[in-house]
Amino acid sequence: MSGHHIALVALLLAALVVVVAGLAVSRWHSLTRRVGSFRSTQRRHGRWVRGIAHYGARDLYWWRLRSLAPRPEQTWPRGQIGVVERRAAVEGTEPGGPLLVRLRVAPGEEVELVMTPEAYAGLTSWLEAAPPVAHHVI
Repeated sequence: MSGHHIALVALLLAALVVVVAGLAVSRWHSLTRRVGSFRSTQRRHGRWVRGIAHYGARDLYWWRLRSLAPRPEQTWPRGQIGVVERRAAVEGTEPGGPLLVRLRVAPGEEVELVMTPEAYAGLTSWLEAAPPVAHHVI
């Protein structure tokens, strides 16, 4: 392979890296700038994974922070979410530190998220402000 070919391959690889980095920054920027979005960390298979959660009209969406996926990795229906437990994420920390929140997201399914107290206040407000469920009368 000649020096010309090596330079061309290196240029194409550099362009590919710039495009992927641009897509990642654009995705991160659009996720964090949405109204109703907050940073959170989720325990997945024993590991903590950083992400962005977003309140939708009917669902809570969660995206992995380090991903290029256009769709959320997880979606939880608003009507099935309930707070099971809330405590300090790190024992012995002063009030105002991150919280570990365990949520029931479906019957028999729970998720652990670490979030700020402000994000927790927003989450509980969003859950409590759910529109009334339509009851069908026969």
